[in-house]
Amino acid sequence: MTEDELIKRAKQGNMVAFGQLVESYYPTVERFAYQLGNKQDEIEDITQEVFIRVYRFIDQFSKAKFSTWLYKITLNVTRDFARKRQSNLRKVFKIQQDTRDTEYPEIETMALKNEADRDLHIAIQQLDEKYRIPIILFYFHEKKYEEIAEIMSVTLSTVKTRILRGKTMLKKRMEELNEKEGDIRG
Repeated sequence: MTEDELIKRAKQGNMVAFGQLVESYYPTVERFAYQLGNKQDEIEDITQEVFIRVYRFIDQFSKAKFSTWLYKITLNVTRDFARKRQSNLRKVFKIQQDTRDTEYPEIETMALKNEADRDLHIAIQQLDEKYRIPIILFYFHEKKYEEIAEIMSVTLSTVKTRILRGKTMLKKRMEELNEKEGDIRG
């Protein structure tokens, strides 16, 4: 069954078709949620919330690519979780976090193959969201500029500019990390 047929049937309330959509896209949503910087213990909740929203609003889906719509929902759910997290953290205490000391559980072990990948992930997480998201979508999810513009609700030229600036910042950050590691080893 094609994706379009699954969507059509899911819109009609066919739970088997909806389940196949979830099964097909679950790993992609989970990976994107992780790459957006969500904590390990939130990724499953975020992914589930994405598919709850897909279920609730699938009848409103009518244009573009399904995956583009899914990325947009994932981004919105991530932002909602971040706002809740920030609100809760502000109430309890002010956090200072050194990403180098963060524990990375099993999903990171799967996603990050070696130290260079880990450093790249950390450097990407340190970018401002407006640069981080287009870089993740373009390089790790192979989305075209037009799709990224739609997902982020910005213009095509904004996407191009942010990717270019983000790459420059990322390169600088990676060079700084390499210098630090060289100083530590040397």
